[in-house]
Amino acid sequence: MSKRITIKQIAKALHVSISTVSKALNDSYEISDETKQKIQQYAKEHKYKPNTLALSLQNKKTKTIGIIIPNILTYYFARVLRGIEKVAAEKGYNIVTCITNESHKKEVDTMEMLSNGTIDGFIACLSEETLKVKNFDHFHSLIEEGTPIVLYDRVHKEINCDKVVTDSVKSAYKATRFLMRSECKNIALISVSEGLNVSKFSVKGYLKAHTKYDLVPNEDLIIRQYSEEGLKENINKILDNNKVDGIFTVDEISGAITTQVLNKRNLRIPEDVSIIGFTNGMLSRYSTPPLTSVNRFAHTTGETAALRLIQKIEEKIEFNNIETIIMKTKLVERDSTKKMFIKF
Repeated sequence: MSKRITIKQIAKALHVSISTVSKALNDSYEISDETKQKIQQYAKEHKYKPNTLALSLQNKKTKTIGIIIPNILTYYFARVLRGIEKVAAEKGYNIVTCITNESHKKEVDTMEMLSNGTIDGFIACLSEETLKVKNFDHFHSLIEEGTPIVLYDRVHKEINCDKVVTDSVKSAYKATRFLMRSECKNIALISVSEGLNVSKFSVKGYLKAHTKYDLVPNEDLIIRQYSEEGLKENINKILDNNKVDGIFTVDEISGAITTQVLNKRNLRIPEDVSIIGFTNGMLSRYSTPPLTSVNRFAHTTGETAALRLIQKIEEKIEFNNIETIIMKTKLVERDSTKKMFIKF
């Protein structure tokens, strides 16, 4: 088995300095394009690979990012991960992905394990349990130690780090307004994400739309649960006791279950009841009928979070320069809503 070629050997073969080879392989502007191409081509032909251990010891960087995901079964988080991985690969970083399964303890243990020099920074989404107990000591400790962190989707104001979030209030407002403009008068809101910011902010947006257009929201049309348990029964109860012609579902599970209930009751979608979902995932696209949804651009969220973290790791942005980046959303019209008629 042949030994791996080194920078020193490349420099000797091409009659240039070791420093020139190093800069060329790192695509430095200090090296001419002709020399850079020559060195990079030679390195590729001879299957040069950087000694990551030596580089990490030299630069005190591992070129590895820790990714904390609360639930991999959710399509949104899977798309975020793809966005992170894409940017990390382009920038020459590896990722270590850990799933907390919504557990505070697992989140704490995982971040403590990875913060022993294994990674350069974290991209994390808070678990449901962490938000419930409001214990963020593990984040505070890492930030005090100088570890860069970017939170996405589920965040908290007590954690002083960069954040990438969706404007849930504005998005829910627009979704509710769309239902109003398509002649819906009695609009229900359904969520099994109670306890999460996305649910709280979505309710604010839903209520804001009613206030804006001088409509009185009916509290009997709002379902806010922590899980899907008993959701079908509660939806049926609303439909039994109220006239409903529009439904805004805050999460994909709510959208899927609501669609099932309406179909079982032989209510026509959207002729009898229109539905809008808040997450543009697989369930929304392939339900019967496909749901009009708020696209939260999960892939772009992941890319944005990764770029921000890498800029912090590479000290292109000062550690104390904290920013909250708000991602725009877009309503994707499908077959679960009527065309817009009323212009407010």
